[in-house]
Amino acid sequence: MNNCLFTDTYPKSKITALKKFILFLVFALTVALNTGCKKNKSCKLNPVAKEVSQIQSYAAANGITATAHSSGLYYEIINMGTGPKANSASKISITYTGKYMSGQIFDQQLTPNVKPWALSGLIQGWMIGIPLINEGGHIKLIVPSSLAYGCEQFYDIPGNSVLFFDIYLVDVQ
Repeated sequence: MNNCLFTDTYPKSKITALKKFILFLVFALTVALNTGCKKNKSCKLNPVAKEVSQIQSYAAANGITATAHSSGLYYEIINMGTGPKANSASKISITYTGKYMSGQIFDQQLTPNVKPWALSGLIQGWMIGIPLINEGGHIKLIVPSSLAYGCEQFYDIPGNSVLFFDIYLVDVQ
């Protein structure tokens, strides 16, 4: 006596057909989801050289004595800090203000993040700029769009946006 109710109820050919149909659905769903996630083909990343005059104008207008990093990032170290330096394996707690080149604040965190962020998971401009200071330090960054969010919109931040950040490095782990 066979204890498998499923095979007794359905012929083997129908089970095989059902398996093939399920595999087809999984394949079709995978293709559909991956097609929807493709990058915008019309998105063109601004080269840093195209944004340098905008960055330098912002720095001059806002009294920032900016140093150019080889990556295209511009920064001013306000206070070096005395604690450990962050590196790509570090988790950090910070306070910051983020502004567009118009001066409008788009993001601000006035109290340190409770759960430290992995530096390696943040925008490239921060991954380059934050390790320039020690824990307890303060830095101003003017981040070219290619080192920020690139050419695609990120939440309310339009694509190809040069961004300013005023960052205090509160803790390095």
